[in-house]
This record gives sequence, structure tokens and C-alpha cells, in this order.
Amino acid sequence: MADIDPKQASKGRWIFQCGLKGLCPRCGKGPMFRRWLKLQDHCPSCGLDYGFAAPDDGPAFFSLCIVAFPLTFFAVWLQVRFEPPLWVHLVTSFPLLGLGCVLPLHYIKGWLVASQYVNKAQEAGTEKLWADLNSRHSGDAEKP
Repeated sequence: MADIDPKQASKGRWIFQCGLKGLCPRCGKGPMFRRWLKLQDHCPSCGLDYGFAAPDDGPAFFSLCIVAFPLTFFAVWLQVRFEPPLWVHLVTSFPLLGLGCVLPLHYIKGWLVASQYVNKAQEAGTEKLWADLNSRHSGDAEKP
């Protein structure tokens, strides 16, 4: 097995801790979220602009993969094995699926935003586009 680079291990730990706690990925002090899933515009501690963050459907995708698929298999197994009445699924399967998919969204979104910042992630081939957009946004671009 290959050795783990300590720099990469601490980088992964930083991403995980900031994402799990919802803290700024730059300073680790300011809150990342204004509300449950709404990001701050800027970090109140260090001023990091969260304009780079684009987790899009990532949190929902990971929540579905990690939680919904196993719980769906559980519900199907429960039905096939015991053939319970519908109310059993209404009391067990549906609440487990709903809460299991919704509750981790905050943590997963925090993890994805922290990962995007630390890894300087952006869509492949968009460096020039981002540079142009950021220069226009900051007023550095020449006016036509």
C-alpha cells in the first residue's frame, strides 16, 4: 500500500473539519452558512468571498447515494421478508428516507464548498472565462 502524504492528509482533515462544522475554509473561524443551506456572501472573520462556491446538485446526489439507496433496499427487504401493512412503511421507511436524505445536506454542502476552496476547483477549460468575469466584476476590465 502506498504511503499517505502528510500534507495531503492534513488537507483532507481540514476540508472535513470545516465542512462538518460549517466553518470558513480559509480561516476556520467564521460561519460558512447564513441559514441552513444558504451560504454567506463573505466570511465575517476573514472576508473570503463565497462567489467561487458552486456545489449545485452535489449535496443532493451524495445524500441520495449514501442514504437513500441503502434505505430503499432496506424498505424493499422489509416488504419482501415480512410483508407488513402499509402503515409500517409510513412509520418507518418514509420518515427514515426523508430525514436520512435531508439532514446530511448541510454537512455535505459544507464539505463540498470547503473542498472546492482548498483544491481551487473549477470546471475544466474555464480559467479564461472566470478571469474575464472576475475582472469585470471588480471593475478592472476596460470599458468598450
